[in-house]
Amino acid sequence: MLNFKSILITGGTGSFGKKFVETILARYPEVRRIVIYSRDELKQSEMRQKYPPAQYSQLRFFIGDVRDAARLKRACEGIDVIIHAAAIKQVDTAEYNPDECVKTNVYGAQNVIDAALANNVKHVVALSTDKACAPINLYGATKLVSDKLITAANNIKGSRAIRFSAVRYGNVMGSRGSVIPFFMDKRKDGVLPVTHAEMTRFNISLQEGVDLVLYAIGNHLGGEIFVPKIPSYKIMDVAKAIAPSCQTEIVGIRPGEKLHEEMITETDALNTIDLGNYYAILPSVSFSNKTDDYLNHHQAVPVPEGFKYNSGTNSEWETVESLRAKIVEHVDSNFNPQ
Repeated sequence: MLNFKSILITGGTGSFGKKFVETILARYPEVRRIVIYSRDELKQSEMRQKYPPAQYSQLRFFIGDVRDAARLKRACEGIDVIIHAAAIKQVDTAEYNPDECVKTNVYGAQNVIDAALANNVKHVVALSTDKACAPINLYGATKLVSDKLITAANNIKGSRAIRFSAVRYGNVMGSRGSVIPFFMDKRKDGVLPVTHAEMTRFNISLQEGVDLVLYAIGNHLGGEIFVPKIPSYKIMDVAKAIAPSCQTEIVGIRPGEKLHEEMITETDALNTIDLGNYYAILPSVSFSNKTDDYLNHHQAVPVPEGFKYNSGTNSEWETVESLRAKIVEHVDSNFNPQ
C-alpha cells in the first residue's frame, strides 16, 4: 500500500510519529520517502541518530510548524500521504494558553488541508482524540473543530483525487503525560494520587493507533472519523496493576476532565456505521457521498438506535492482570508491580 509512496508526518518526532516510522520501515521497505515535519530540532537530531542517513536514505527531516502555511506547503511537494499528528494536547496547557492552542490545532489543521490541496496529495488522515467528543475543555473543542475541518475538506477538493479522514481514539498506553508512566514514577513515594475512584478511560497501544491510521489510509472513502473498538480500564485497577503495595489518595477531578470519556455520543450514532473491528462516524454534511455509498464501500451496517460508546459503559474491560501484561508488552519490558 505504501511502497513507492511519499509520506509526510506532522508532529513526526512525537510518540505516534516515531512508532509510525518504525512500522512503515518494517512493513513497507520500498517506501519512497518519509518526511518528519516538526519544530523540535533536538528531537529530530535524536531521531536522526536512530535512523542514520547512510542506512535510511528515505527519511527526510524538515524543521517547521503547522502554523507556517508557506513552509508546510513546500514540505508537502511530491507527497502522496499526509498524517497530521501535530497538536497542543495537554489539557492544562491549552486552558492557560488558549490562543496558542487554537493557532496550532485549528489553524494548523486548515494549513494542512490547504497544503494537501495545493500539492495534489492523495490521502490525508488526521489524529483526533476522545476529548473531541462532547468536549468540555479547550483542547477537546479545538480538536472537534479540527475534525470538522478535515472531514469537510472533501467538499472542496473539486476534481482532485484526494481523500480526507480522521481517526479518534482514547488514552495511549505509556504516552507522555498519561497515567501509567505517572503512576510508575509516583510509586516510589508510596502513595498514588487518584483523581476519582470511579474514573474510567479507553485504552489503546501505540501500535494499535498506528494500525488504525494504516487502515484508514487503505480503506477510507473520505469524510469518516474512524473509531476503534478497544477496552476500558478503571483507574483503581491501573493503580493495583502498577503498585499494589501503595496507598491511594483521592485528589479530585482536574479542571476540564471527565469522569468517563466518550468516543461516540448518542447523537453521533445517527451517522455512525459498524465496520467490524472499527466504527466510522460519517460526515453530517457531504456533497460527494451518501450513507449507502459508505455502507457498501465498507461492507458495514448502521449502529443500533440509541447507541453510544462511553468508557464507563463499555462492554470490554481490562483487568489488573491484562493491564500488567500490556505494560510489559507496550511500555516497559522490565516492569514488575511493586
